[in-house]
Amino acid sequence: MPALEGAARAIVADKNYAHLAVPREDGSILSVVIWSDVDSDGNVIVNSAEGRTWPKLLRKAGRATLSWANASNPYEFVSVTAKLVGDDNTNADAGIDALAKKYMDADVYPGHTDTETRVQFTLEPERITHRA
Repeated sequence: MPALEGAARAIVADKNYAHLAVPREDGSILSVVIWSDVDSDGNVIVNSAEGRTWPKLLRKAGRATLSWANASNPYEFVSVTAKLVGDDNTNADAGIDALAKKYMDADVYPGHTDTETRVQFTLEPERITHRA
């Protein structure tokens, strides 16, 4: 499988917002804007709370398409079609804190609550498109 490398990896690793798209039950597409990062293996890391719609749909589909526009040059973008390879509640709180540091420069995610359980997903790229 291809890994995110070079300029494509840099766009995902930067503070650019991801658009994650997954199919709904009726065949239409749900697209959400989320925080993301890339791990040392070139996989995409995303985080959410249990009970939300897109994590349920991601689990059912087993894959998603994500895209990022470079905030410095929106004509440069990365698109990744990826399969779900990790679904973890164990380190998800630390994961959302790391994303809050990246996107908000906050040491702790300010939206933490005792009533929600965080989940972190790992998505392995199957197809990567980078256009500059």
